[in-house]
Amino acid sequence: MIENIEGFEINFNENSKRIINIDISDEILNKLIFPFNKFDITALEYKPFTRFTIAKSLDDLSDNKLSKFLNKIIRDRNTGCFIIKPNKLISKIDEIFLVKLSTAVAHLIGTPNHDAMAGKYYARFHVKHEDKSDSYLRKAYTNMDLHTDGTYVKEKTDWLLMSKLEEKNVEGGETAMLHLDDWEHCDELFNDPAAKEDFIWGSPKSKNIDYKVEHPVFSSDQNGKPQISYIDQFPEPKNMKQGTFLQKLSDSLEESNNKIITKLPVGSSVVANNYFWLHGRKPFKENKDLSRELLRIRGSFFIN
Repeated sequence: MIENIEGFEINFNENSKRIINIDISDEILNKLIFPFNKFDITALEYKPFTRFTIAKSLDDLSDNKLSKFLNKIIRDRNTGCFIIKPNKLISKIDEIFLVKLSTAVAHLIGTPNHDAMAGKYYARFHVKHEDKSDSYLRKAYTNMDLHTDGTYVKEKTDWLLMSKLEEKNVEGGETAMLHLDDWEHCDELFNDPAAKEDFIWGSPKSKNIDYKVEHPVFSSDQNGKPQISYIDQFPEPKNMKQGTFLQKLSDSLEESNNKIITKLPVGSSVVANNYFWLHGRKPFKENKDLSRELLRIRGSFFIN
């Protein structure tokens, strides 16, 4: 899976060979500054084609090898995840540049969904000491259990990108991830009678979704392997059978010994296949000055 692309340092992640690390060289980053500066954030938000323009600028610097490589990783069941970041944060790389870089990477693998929470193709949100929101997303001192994205929306969510834009006074808050094929109880839960039943999935007001959807927790890919669509906060079990199944599922995921716990530096984007990778976050250590800003893009693969 490791390839040689000039200007990009590519290695297996130190915690798992399922995750590919891609570091972007200073030379590539400097060459991106001009094409990225052609469009401000408002242009990217209002004119969808500009997002593809900056994505092409990034891909052209790799002789169009990067897009092929990223798609190869994200669709491969054996990997399905990469972490891409600047080799080092130079002064010209600010949070605006990182939004554009994240946008470019996302548009090399697919089309982003409209994010109803933010009203855009992406969402930015802060995690701080105090929080009055209605979901775990911004609750710094609560464990965010393993989950997939898009469980409560009608759009397909094939992939997810999460970027760290800023971080201050942070201890803890590590990223947790688990590949379905490494989960000790996947087969047991996949074959549970409740696993293929339709569950009702809602969402809190902050998500700005005015409907509910129904779908099973588990499905199968074209090779018959398990796929999952699950988050602990939003299912509405219809009966005892579904309620106890969800409890068993939640406990089993959180007790897994094969979770990957990693600390991501500012500027990093983790991109994962949303069908067989689950993700979460460890609690932060309490600090009244704590601040982390994240960016999220999620969407569907290009149809070739």
